Amino acid sequence: MMKKEHIFNSAFAKTEKLSFKIAFVALLLFFVSCAEEKFAGEEFGTIEGKVVSAVDFKPLANAKVFSNPSSSIVFTDDQGKFVIKDVKVGDYSFEAQKDGYIAKFEPATVNANKTTNLVFELKLSTSNNKPPTTPTLVSPADNATNQAIELNLSWTATDIEKDSLKFEITLRKENSTEVVTYQNGSKKSLLLKNLSYSTKYYWQVSVNDGINPAVLSPIRAFTTTAFPNGRFSFVKKESNNYVIYSGDDTGNLVQLTSTTVNSWRPRKNNQAKKIAFIRSNGGQNHIYTMNFDGTNVLKVTNSVPISGFNSDYITFSWNTSGSQIIYPYFDKLYRINADGSGLTRLYQTPNGKFISECDWSNDGSKIALKVNDANGYNAEVYLINTSGAVLNQVVSGFNGAIGGLNFSVNGQRLLFTRDVSGFEAANYRQLDSRVFQAVLSSGVITEMNADKPLGTIDVDVRYSPNEAEFILMNTSNDGLSIKNIVKFNPAINNAAASRTILFSNASMPDWE
Repeated sequence: MMKKEHIFNSAFAKTEKLSFKIAFVALLLFFVSCAEEKFAGEEFGTIEGKVVSAVDFKPLANAKVFSNPSSSIVFTDDQGKFVIKDVKVGDYSFEAQKDGYIAKFEPATVNANKTTNLVFELKLSTSNNKPPTTPTLVSPADNATNQAIELNLSWTATDIEKDSLKFEITLRKENSTEVVTYQNGSKKSLLLKNLSYSTKYYWQVSVNDGINPAVLSPIRAFTTTAFPNGRFSFVKKESNNYVIYSGDDTGNLVQLTSTTVNSWRPRKNNQAKKIAFIRSNGGQNHIYTMNFDGTNVLKVTNSVPISGFNSDYITFSWNTSGSQIIYPYFDKLYRINADGSGLTRLYQTPNGKFISECDWSNDGSKIALKVNDANGYNAEVYLINTSGAVLNQVVSGFNGAIGGLNFSVNGQRLLFTRDVSGFEAANYRQLDSRVFQAVLSSGVITEMNADKPLGTIDVDVRYSPNEAEFILMNTSNDGLSIKNIVKFNPAINNAAASRTILFSNASMPDWE
């Protein structure tokens, strides 16, 4: 009997232990289930965003992102993107971390069932990063002289961590506070253009690795070459404007006026050290002066502009000293001081013809005028004195175009051109214009250029300074072909040897 009771009690004990284990597991599952459920009244949102480099905005992979108060910890993918879901609504401070970068904090408010976007821009840690080396200025050498006005600056700089380097160049003229700055990217050279002649410049290079403060090079200096005082002045047609150039016998050119304004008919005066020219201004044409290098432009005429039948064929003239200029305004001739003062009317044609060209003799005693009708024809050339009295007639009674007046140094001879074809047209086209010289004392007129190529015209003729040669513009009579400035020696019988092209695609020459 006792044995049976023992067996029963033992079995009961085992059953009781098994029931306890089952109950414990069930209770544990209950609590776990309760922990995973969201409590009633709690709301959640989502945080997503991107981690990038603050230098180049490239994505940063495997950056750690977490928050305070605490939420899940996530890592960015290959595109630098991350997502944190089921974040309880509220205000947070999120942090992004990555080795080698400075941690960045961004505040965010999580709203119920909405996504908040964040972008972290991480800067490289500078704790162990070294700055670039000081730039070494290579060219030009310090205090170099006679440098071209188009000059290449070059330098070197390195970085031990191979960081990406960016350069900034500063340039300053001597005796000037104005500093010009060039952002040059990663290039270690810079081409400077349109520098001033005879000018000392100071330059310095700054290098930056995007991490450390910029490193400055020493300051160096160079001086540009003196202005090449070319004896020739002329124009080229560029961007639908005439642009004035200076040139020498070897063909070297220097641009003096901008392509953005129409400037033409240069006339140089060596005593005044100025070049006078015509420029469009507000629908009118006015006379200006400038230095030989194109600087210090001064508007001379004001109330009375220069005007006539065709602006391309109008000329004016200096006096020898460069203190005064004469110029036409339709049927009137005016004199004005080079500073714009003292405007005086010298002459008016008695028959209403327009004055298109004028030239003032070297001794100042007489003025040559070319007058014509409103179409440019029925032309006459005659001389007046500075009081406006007519001295004598030089040319009259010819059909066709006449122009290009220029006195010899002693004032005894006068160069001009005449279209011997007698052709007249509304567009003032010339077919066979040739150079002539009038001896004023005798009235004898002689053709000077029998060697002119067939089918071309010679216009805008001027004496050379020693009067042994002429300079002129030659082009095809079609009015479309290229224009060339030609030096012509009438003493040479050989046609090829007598003509030398000095400047191509150029016109309106002056030789002083």
